Order: sequence, then structure tokens, then C-alpha cells
Amino acid sequence: MYKFLIRPILFLLDAETAHHFSFASIRILSKLGLNRLFRKLFVLDDPKLEKEIFGLKFRNPVGLAAGFDKDAKLYNEFSDFGFGFVEIGTLTPKPQEGNPKKRLFRLVGDQGIINRMGFNNKGVFEAVEQLKKEHRVIIGGNIGKNKVTANEDAIKDYLICFEALFEHVDYFVVNVSSPNTPGLRELQDKKPLTNLLKKLKRQNGKLAQKYKSKEKPILLKIAPDLSDDQLLDIVAIMADTAIEGIIATNTTISRKNLSSHLILTEEKGGLSGKPLAKRSTEVIRFLSEKSNKAFPIIGVGGIHSPEDALEKLDAGADLIQLYTGFVYEGPALIKKINRAILERG
Repeated sequence: MYKFLIRPILFLLDAETAHHFSFASIRILSKLGLNRLFRKLFVLDDPKLEKEIFGLKFRNPVGLAAGFDKDAKLYNEFSDFGFGFVEIGTLTPKPQEGNPKKRLFRLVGDQGIINRMGFNNKGVFEAVEQLKKEHRVIIGGNIGKNKVTANEDAIKDYLICFEALFEHVDYFVVNVSSPNTPGLRELQDKKPLTNLLKKLKRQNGKLAQKYKSKEKPILLKIAPDLSDDQLLDIVAIMADTAIEGIIATNTTISRKNLSSHLILTEEKGGLSGKPLAKRSTEVIRFLSEKSNKAFPIIGVGGIHSPEDALEKLDAGADLIQLYTGFVYEGPALIKKINRAILERG
């Protein structure tokens, strides 16, 4: 139904307009009680799907990637579509509009999306108010820096977000890999990244003491455009900082082998979807093998089918996330992936 009726209507709209329309529709339909129907159609509950990673029990390994529910507005509603976890953000200390519109583009022929959103969000403290509702799903908090914050002051932004969200999310994701905030990817270099992660790790311990709770898992989200040497640096940083895991990968600035119109493919921003599938899997496999599976990996990038999901898991991913595949394939994809995992055993 989604691919043959709902998606064609949504794809008549500008991509960002369609996103906001979908959000409003999901909220209204859920308030009308249709969330029970969504659960019946899309949720596949089975103890065999449960996975314990980072000390957290996920009801299934399929999550919603960051960027979809930036301001933590519909995390419970997305759980009704069958997601085992939902990652909110990227959140920054201060609200920001993001980059000028038009900034979101569908590459339908390639089953991809280019975005240069630029961390548009209402700020971490607004998200905290949303997160005070009861949670029906594991929630990750993806954090970044404001565009106006210089890189030498970036740690302050990450610490503000970390402290604000500490009591309200189950794990954290440090985003230094978006291509849409000028200079952000420079924070992936070994020295600044190690410094950032160590300070967040120390703050984690202090906040755990303050709130008499366990420390929260900290994950690092990396770009697919890193060289092998840079990926080896990431493996070394993981050992040095003792953070809990990696998300591989963010969007790519590469434009190789695209069939869509040149006007679209030359748009600036990060590319996600099918064109990213091979590279993200390569990164997952490289990190898994070079680290001897020393840390868990969440695989994301180009998952549009159960086969794509299984490929990521076989490469070394412990969990997976959807974004562009969810846009193109709809919520039925989540159940299909979980069923494929069950059938394979």
C-alpha cells in the first residue's frame, strides 16, 4: 500500500514538505487510535529478535537513524511501526534554522537522498521537554555543535547536550561526521576526537555519580569517506577512549556512479540511500576485522531490503538503522527485515 499509494502522493511534494506532512499525519492518526493498527500490521515481537548490546536490551535490531525525528517529537509513534530503537537529533545547545532551503533532494533513479539540512533543530532543551513523556522504546541521543561555535569551543557544546540529555536517553551518539556543518569533520582527526571523547567519558562518570545511575553508552558516528589509515585511527581511538561503539556510517560526499540528472547529483550535501550501501558495508567490515570485533557496530547506509540488512549484519554490524530505505520502502520494510533475521536463525 505504501509503495503503490502513499509514496507516489508524498513524492509529488517537495521532499522537506513531504517530511513535515508525514510527521503531522502520523501524529494525527496516532491520536485517533490508529497506532494500535500500526502495531498489528508492522510490529514483529519475538524473543529471538532481542539483542543485548551496550548493556541495553533491544527488542529487535532494527532502529530509526538520526535525522528523522530530530526534536524527539514522535519516538513512541515510530516504535509502533516496529522499530527496536529510535535515535533523535542531531541536537545542538541552541536552536538553529539550519541551512537555507531548498536543502533536501530525492534521487529517485538512484534510490538516494541528498541533504544539506545543517543540524536544523529546536535545541536540546526543547527536546528534553519532549523526552519527559513515557518511553516505549530505547532512545539514542545524537549530539552536535552549533554552526556558530568554533571548533576550538566545540567540546562545550557537546558537554551541554550530554548533560541536558543524560537522564532522558539510553545511549549517546557523538556526531562529528556530518558534511553539512562547515569544519565539523575536522573534529574526526585523531587528536581533537580523542580529546572530545575522553572529556565526554569523564563527564559520563560524574553524571552517573550525581544521578546515582549507570554510565550511558557513548557511540561515535563516522563518515564513509575516511581512508583506511583514518579508519585505523578510529580503531586506536576506540581502544584509547574506551567508548562503547561505532555507528557506520553517516552520509557521503561522493557522487560516484549515479544515474540521476546532473542538476540533482551536483547539489551539495550528504548522500544517503542505495548509492551508499557498498561503502558503508566496507567500512563496517574493515572496522570489525581490524579491531577483532572489539566493539559493537551499528550499521546504516543503503538498507532497502532484508538482503541489504543481512549483508550489514554479516559484515560485522550488531544492530542496523534505516533512514532513506524507510522513505522509499515504508514501514513494512522493518517487519520484513526482522522476519528475515528470524528465518535465518
